[in-house]
Amino acid sequence: MRKHYIIILRQITIYICLMINTISKFNFLITIIFLNSSMLMAQKYETQEYQVIDQIDNAEIRFYPSAAMIKVSAEQNRNNNFGKLFRYIAGNNQENQEIAMTTPVYMYDQNKTMEFVLPKKYLSEGLPIPNDKDLEAYVSNPKYYAAIRYSGYSNANKIQKHRNELKSILENNGLEIISDFYVLSYDAPTKFYNRRNEILFEIRYKD
Repeated sequence: MRKHYIIILRQITIYICLMINTISKFNFLITIIFLNSSMLMAQKYETQEYQVIDQIDNAEIRFYPSAAMIKVSAEQNRNNNFGKLFRYIAGNNQENQEIAMTTPVYMYDQNKTMEFVLPKKYLSEGLPIPNDKDLEAYVSNPKYYAAIRYSGYSNANKIQKHRNELKSILENNGLEIISDFYVLSYDAPTKFYNRRNEILFEIRYKD
């Protein structure tokens, strides 16, 4: 019953995100307050593991071990990426498994690509095979990343600001960037305080 309730809340959240431009700000605020309280009480999300290797100014140098991932890329209709990933964890896979939501959500390549981290247990159990041909389930390689954190709701200006700050820190400290930047979101759209967002660059690093 609890799992069914959580799934319904997630579906409502997605619907709200799609309809945000068509409902009044007051009604939207009341709705997200209600959903935020309900979802916080209903579930704690598993978060992707990493190890902080070093701290340079506002940036963390992190080591990420292998993780189970599900990815979707779209040149067009990129707004549907979240829906495709959500349907996969809701059971649209060859094993018909419902998969717990985790954090963070990865976005990159000008938001054309989005990825969910799958629960750690799938590293040993095997990844459920997606039914949707646009999805790719895979195990990531261990990598080093530099990360910078910021709060509030993410937007283009914040992303650009913190991307530039992180890039400057790395260049000033002689660390080689070997990827485009990633935007990570740790919170549901219904959480409007103590939000966590991050910008990451993959880097070449010797521990």
